[in-house]
Amino acid sequence: MNSHSVLNRTLLTIAGLVLLGGGLLVLTGGLDLYRRWGLAPPAGWPLTSPHDTLLPAHDRTRWTGEDWWWPTVIAALAILIALALWWLLAQLRHRHPGRLPVGNPPVDGVGLYDGALSDALAADTARLPGVNEARTRLIGHARQPHATFDVTLDPDARPRDVHHALESTVQRARQSTGWEHLPARATLRVASHRPHRAE
Repeated sequence: MNSHSVLNRTLLTIAGLVLLGGGLLVLTGGLDLYRRWGLAPPAGWPLTSPHDTLLPAHDRTRWTGEDWWWPTVIAALAILIALALWWLLAQLRHRHPGRLPVGNPPVDGVGLYDGALSDALAADTARLPGVNEARTRLIGHARQPHATFDVTLDPDARPRDVHHALESTVQRARQSTGWEHLPARATLRVASHRPHRAE
């Protein structure tokens, strides 16, 4: 798993936990479950009955008369919006590259779509010894695409041999497109199989 996926999953997990906790807090107070189930919430716990609010009026208006309050609120919201936009742009940077230039230097009017090259790489990989299934996709910018391989191996395959064969596959793709570099990342899995009985 790359760092981009780890960051996305971490952010989604944190956001999900915050929303889940807030939802349970509102649901418990709104349905008056503390009284119905005979539970005693901690002192100062918000939303303990259907008539409570998350923040009392006194707390909501405590600092509104202070000079620093509104600039602080606006700055905090601006930071949140900037972080959200940064995250959105980070997602767009990893989109499919689309039409790829061919040749070095690129030949005018000649291009190759990322889907066609992905299919060719997947078909080439699927023919390798020990490979049960292969999927390939290209990500990144059209001028600097990255290939990602998702390869399922046969139970008796040797991952080292498949890895060396994948290097040859990427090398052939570079030669056929005229590119000097094609960074690649491979994820190798073993196909599920029934255990063999030893007699």
